[in-house]
Amino acid sequence: MFTPIHTSLGALLLFEGSSGLLFHNGAVFGISSLVSGSVFSPSRDNVPIVAGLMSSVLPVYLLAPSLIPSYPAPPNSFASAMTTLGVGILLGWGTKNSRGCTSGHMLCGLSRLSPRSLIATAVFFTSALITANFAYGGSNIPSCGSTPCYTPTYPSSTELVFMAVTVLLSSLTNFVVVPKMIQRSEASRIIFSYLAGLEFGLGLLISGMADSAKVLRFFAFLTDASRFDPSLALIILFGIGPSLSAYLVQSPGHVAETEKKPTKPTLAERWRLPSATVADIDWRFVAGAVAFGVAWGLRGVCPGPAVLRSVLQPTWGLATMSGYILGNLF
Repeated sequence: MFTPIHTSLGALLLFEGSSGLLFHNGAVFGISSLVSGSVFSPSRDNVPIVAGLMSSVLPVYLLAPSLIPSYPAPPNSFASAMTTLGVGILLGWGTKNSRGCTSGHMLCGLSRLSPRSLIATAVFFTSALITANFAYGGSNIPSCGSTPCYTPTYPSSTELVFMAVTVLLSSLTNFVVVPKMIQRSEASRIIFSYLAGLEFGLGLLISGMADSAKVLRFFAFLTDASRFDPSLALIILFGIGPSLSAYLVQSPGHVAETEKKPTKPTLAERWRLPSATVADIDWRFVAGAVAFGVAWGLRGVCPGPAVLRSVLQPTWGLATMSGYILGNLF
């Protein structure tokens, strides 16, 4: 169902988590590289973020459990386990070779006006759209029963209070506490990495990005309007839009008029931004974006939501994330 309030507030949390990591720690919130890095090269730059992402399930589960997605049953046979593993391999291989996913390319890359991310996003979104609508004859896109999926639904009072308080606390942390009260240090940077992961995970759960059925319904506009849920379009307005505005105002390398020198991140000594350009695009990059799009269109899951679902459905997570790690080896 169309959830304008849930998705708008969740998108603001996605903005705060990703822009906070950029302007405070000087890094891009690319979940695919953070997850693979936590496995193959764990460090203070990736493990705290993934830990924060995973722990975001806990406050939702305890305080607003109705926001937890209702997932399809996990694999219960050898065939379904192998299919899930295969989609995980596509997800891992695709995001590794395209150098990003919906977070790194679509949310962070587009808001940084990266032509390379624009190309990647166009390729994987088109691939996902075609796959979701035409694989299995589009039968993998769930309906909303007798009610059209574009029918609006609104949060309960419990959900609204939880979401509003979460956004408020996140905003106070990012815009008041960190820039005005916290000094630049390694410990501060690690703590904020965890908080950024927590904010981002809450954003995925509240916005509906962590709900695979909701994602697949967003793709349904191509073939079946009754199954189309437009909610995730609001992430462009309330997630990418604020991130773009923040980047234009405080872009890395901006020269402060008073100091006459490039600014630094709030908590780090330097910016750690992608240096690749359109000139670095090769066949693996394009093929990776296509593979990721196919995986996304088949199951409605990208790396960040896959981490959250793995916490909630360990059996599914074992198959999917094992495939994801295998895909990263090639």
